[in-house]
Order: sequence, then structure tokens, then C-alpha cells
Amino acid sequence: MRLLVSSQSVALVRMEPDAPHPDWATGEPLCSISRTANETSVICPTTSLPDELPGPVQGPFVAVVVDEVLEFTQVGILLALLKPLADAGIPVLTVSTYDTDWVLLDAASVPTAGAVWRAAGYEVIDAPVAVYPGRGDDE
Repeated sequence: MRLLVSSQSVALVRMEPDAPHPDWATGEPLCSISRTANETSVICPTTSLPDELPGPVQGPFVAVVVDEVLEFTQVGILLALLKPLADAGIPVLTVSTYDTDWVLLDAASVPTAGAVWRAAGYEVIDAPVAVYPGRGDDE
């Protein structure tokens, strides 16, 4: 399995649950807005963050994407990706989209995470800012 490491950093912003839709949350490689009864969480490129932040921010993170479209019937993809990182003491944040899975890493842990994944048999590739699962450098 191939993992693409984005060169564009992303951040996680916590907002109130009734916060208006953040029109500033745009860009690549990943934007995600999740709402619960207790919070709104926004993941977006650090370059998209407004000057006045609407809540606490974590990051910057490096986004790593599984470079293939995953079927819902596939079992254990995230477990297989995360277990080696957990064993190495590397914290992560994950996001799943319709097509694939993303792992967000603190920038300082990326070299170690890459080495851990390579030792586990993954191909880890530095990718351009725009990463499109299933459309790597061979397409």
C-alpha cells in the first residue's frame, strides 16, 4: 500500500457546536468539517486559517493519505496503519472520507513515522500539495 505525504500543513480548529459554516475552510490537501452536539471541528490547510481564529487550534499537522480508493468491505486498514505508529509511541489524528483514510501527524514525527511504515511494508512517498487518492505519480 502506498502512502502519500502532503507538503501542505493542516491545522485542527475547535469551534462551538452552533458556529456558522466556516467559509474560510477551503484548500488542499484536506478540508473537513465535523459537527457534534458539543463542538464543530475544522481541519484545513494552515494557509486557510483566518487572522482571528474562532477557537483553539492544534497543529500544524502533516497529512498522509492512503493512495487508493478503499472499499467499505475492506477490514482493518486503519488498524494496520496505526498499530506500528502506536507501538512506536507516535500520536495521530485520523480522518476517513468516502474514498480513503487520512492520518495526520505532528511534523516532528513524520521522519520516524515514515521509517516505521516502511519497516511495516508500506511505500511512503512525498507528494505535491494536491494529493488525490488512487491518482499517484503513475497516472
